[in-house]
Amino acid sequence: MEFLTSKVLLIFFFLLLIHSIETLAYAARLSGARVGFIASALSLFNVMVIVSRMSNMIQQPVTGKLVDVAGTDALSLVGQQFRFLIFGSTVGTICGMLLLPTFVAVFSRAIIHLAGQDGSVLQMFRKGLSNLKNIRWYMKKPTLHYVKDFQFRFIPKRLFVLNMVITAIYTIGVLAALYAGVLVPERSTTAVMASGLVNGVATMLLSLFVDPKVSVLADDVAKGKRSYVYLKWASVTMAVSRVTGTVLAQLLFIPASYYIAWMTKWM
Repeated sequence: MEFLTSKVLLIFFFLLLIHSIETLAYAARLSGARVGFIASALSLFNVMVIVSRMSNMIQQPVTGKLVDVAGTDALSLVGQQFRFLIFGSTVGTICGMLLLPTFVAVFSRAIIHLAGQDGSVLQMFRKGLSNLKNIRWYMKKPTLHYVKDFQFRFIPKRLFVLNMVITAIYTIGVLAALYAGVLVPERSTTAVMASGLVNGVATMLLSLFVDPKVSVLADDVAKGKRSYVYLKWASVTMAVSRVTGTVLAQLLFIPASYYIAWMTKWM
């Protein structure tokens, strides 16, 4: 069976879109601090997270189909395909990072509309779609000007490492579980069901240790306690840590698969 099929390309672009959306979610907090509507920005952030999580759930059974049709050479073929899909996550995260300046401007306008529509997300989207032709005025080319005034002290180093590790776990959660099912076909169902546990742990760590820190920082900027530049660089740092996290996922993919396969013996 060939390595690069139409289904693999479909999942590749699906993952590219998912990771772009998750990276662009950082723009929501930046925009909220910029226009002074933190609570409205949080609502927009939650909408984006829900969309990305739902999209991830949709692509899971499609990805599982790759294992079903792999045939006798499943171990090698599926491994190559899954590494290509992880690369799609990296490309998507980079695309999201490059689009951050544009979406900070777009989300700033969207948050103002959301506040003006009594918190109706549907009304906000309807108004946004009706004015879609004007989006070109908000498009900003990523340039070195965006990273001016950078100082090393602006980088939250612990958050960088933590977000990188969590992103790596989340990126390979489903893929490692599916590959573990190929490694131990007699316990494949148990291995596949473990993906929910892996992603659940990653989501919990993200909610406990990363999101609150960035949210408090956005509040401080909105209250004038910190500079907007500090929040901008914290957000860029988080985006870069996501990129390195997807690269780290390539290294962790096989060890994580074997670990899940080993864990199924005790479940």
